[in-house]
Amino acid sequence: MLDLLYTPFSEFEFIQRALVGVIAIALGGGPIGVFLMLRRMSLTGDAMAHAILPGAAIGYLLAGLSLPAMTIGGLAAGVVVAMAAGLVSRFTSLKEDASLAAFYLLSLALGVTIVSLRGSNVDLLHVLFGTVLALDDNTLLLLASISTLTVLALAVLYRPLVLECVDPIFLRSVSRAGTPTHLIFLGLVVMNLVGGFHALGTLLAVGMMMLPATAARFWTSDITMMMIVSILIGIVSGIAGLLLSFHAELPAGPAIILSAGVVYVASLLIGREGGVLWLAWPGRHLEA
Repeated sequence: MLDLLYTPFSEFEFIQRALVGVIAIALGGGPIGVFLMLRRMSLTGDAMAHAILPGAAIGYLLAGLSLPAMTIGGLAAGVVVAMAAGLVSRFTSLKEDASLAAFYLLSLALGVTIVSLRGSNVDLLHVLFGTVLALDDNTLLLLASISTLTVLALAVLYRPLVLECVDPIFLRSVSRAGTPTHLIFLGLVVMNLVGGFHALGTLLAVGMMMLPATAARFWTSDITMMMIVSILIGIVSGIAGLLLSFHAELPAGPAIILSAGVVYVASLLIGREGGVLWLAWPGRHLEA
């Protein structure tokens, strides 16, 4: 049993690289997912994951599978879509969720079309589902940089982010940090989605954000602990997914997200904070 768990990571360098990449994604994506969930922006993360596709596709069209070109293109596209959706919701009667849905559908279709103009079906699959087993040094450095910057930024912005989740009106009444904090947070979301895009593709990148975060919510109500638990769940899901991919010969990206999904379902059933079984059999009330 130990050989089955240890051998893939000890003998194959590409799995070691995939493990390092998954850990980096979990370190940055887990806490971001927690705040997306608490701010009721979970579907915003999914929309933004698709919004980066046209920029990455244009980078691919101009420079092939170039890490800098696709990264810069993805960041630019994500920022443009976020700003456009915000402007539409501010100056028209359309709500932000509806405008984001419209932009993300257009972005997904445009990105797939651009990739199809030059690339093959294999290239399209790489863009949509990632290449977590083919991460090179530059990609790992990018993922590590994004996760480090995310952790540092969240440490600085922790108080206003928590206040905005709990009582945004109070935050606006005592500080002007609300709008800058929101914009920086959206930038962190886009950065982590771009990093996850290189490993898991545009369709699965948001999975390593939201599934660990939503699973962590069933284990604790403390925000700091929720962030820590989400990181641990992300790392465990990454290890389990890589092992499942190696032994069952499954695609690595979907296997990682499926592993995170299994943890989510288990947390939904047995989690101490609102799990189904705990709600079905509540403890006895205290008696005087």
